[in-house]
Amino acid sequence: MPTTAVLPHALYRAAQVRALDAAASEEFAIPGGELMQRAGQAAFAVLRRCWPEARDITVLAGTGNNGGDGFVVAELARQAGLTVRVLQLGDPAGIQGDARHFAQAFGQAGGQWAAYRGLPRDTDLVVDAILGTGLSRAVEGVHADAIQAVNRSRLPVLALDIPSGLHADTGRIQGCAIRAAATISFIALTVGLCTGDGPDCCGELYYDALAVPAQLFARQIHAARRLDWAKQRDLLAPRRRGAHKGDFGHVLVIGGDHGFGGAARLAGEAAGRVGAGLTTLATRPAHVAGVLAGCPEIMAHGVDAGRALVPLSRRATVVAVGPGLGRDVWGREMWAAACDCGKPLVVDADALNLLAEDPLHRDNWVLTPHPGEAARLLGCPVTDIEADRLAAAEDLQQRFGGSVVLKGAGSVVVNGGSRPPAICTDGNPGMASGGMGDVLTGLIAGLWAQGWAREDAVELAVCLHGAAGDRAAAGGERGLLATDLLAQVRTLVNP
Repeated sequence: MPTTAVLPHALYRAAQVRALDAAASEEFAIPGGELMQRAGQAAFAVLRRCWPEARDITVLAGTGNNGGDGFVVAELARQAGLTVRVLQLGDPAGIQGDARHFAQAFGQAGGQWAAYRGLPRDTDLVVDAILGTGLSRAVEGVHADAIQAVNRSRLPVLALDIPSGLHADTGRIQGCAIRAAATISFIALTVGLCTGDGPDCCGELYYDALAVPAQLFARQIHAARRLDWAKQRDLLAPRRRGAHKGDFGHVLVIGGDHGFGGAARLAGEAAGRVGAGLTTLATRPAHVAGVLAGCPEIMAHGVDAGRALVPLSRRATVVAVGPGLGRDVWGREMWAAACDCGKPLVVDADALNLLAEDPLHRDNWVLTPHPGEAARLLGCPVTDIEADRLAAAEDLQQRFGGSVVLKGAGSVVVNGGSRPPAICTDGNPGMASGGMGDVLTGLIAGLWAQGWAREDAVELAVCLHGAAGDRAAAGGERGLLATDLLAQVRTLVNP
């Protein structure tokens, strides 16, 4: 069985996946029923792999093809000697086509099939076959009741194709959605599985192409790319033996207003740990002693006015501005000087808020907003950003130029030009703590300064950041600090 947790890197929209499904049937003579049978077999294989001790299975089935997949799983479970029941949501008379065939076959074989009236108390596992990838409106009625009951039960859930209630294109919860322990996606991955609420709803994500011909995928231009460290690390190569620090660039970090010196130091140290040859920090004079005591490799300078940045920026390869910057007079002077220096910029935190006040468009910068900063940049509510993270990141890139990293679960990277947008699937909830964005800023600046193209440096840094967070979280997600990532960064960039 080819079902695997090794996921493809192409991401599609729901309509594209439906087109692939139809083409498999129409052009390659794979009957729809055969694809449904394969989907059910793949799902049952994941069920047995993840829950080998489960003996009582409840399948919640809708009236569409997703429900048909559920009936295949139910019949396979029945044949394997498990106790299985299908609880129907919606009028069974509405089941059509291949789904109707498998539903009738299950019933004729003596399978337990009844209308949904609530979850049984003694089941071991729920299979979510309620709603598929075509959902475009809020879940309501009996479907919402069932989803909420499943989530309250805390029973493990295997979702088929997509957790019911999750928007396949955006990763937005449509009113309510199943919180699955595992999800198996068929034929192709959709964007919504990997960003927004998708990672939280999906649990462990599995994939099966259902043996459709590979040439099918060449006909659809994928909507986005999935980024992960396992592939990005191939960009790294050993350094030549005669290398010296001047070969690896010079990063200038600007930030650290009163009380926020740690943010700027984190960015500077991250730039050094990722391999920048030299790192300079321009911060408030009161922070210099602390920075030097904690990381003497950083060349820390106390600056009180924007003009003091001129000689520092001349020596820099890349300038990172924003960590701990503030929006008072000092921060505004630093931001103006950074914009005037003519060097490639990585823009974060309060520098983004200052940019929102006076928008600019540039090609040689990287913007790294979280959803709140993105909302200020686009002049819209945060809910609009989270409603379609991919569209929001593309809008930001169109308005401001350069590269954009919209941070969050499934960080979105848009570089513009002909390169499709990308979504990073590394990272974990432990990284929801102060200073993580400052580390990312330093990683991007450090890699860019070493000579990678802007686009490659951004994608490499985002995945490195997530992978370092995952390694650091081996001891637990709660209590994970930004400084915990730095040692992991050094290990990861030396594969």
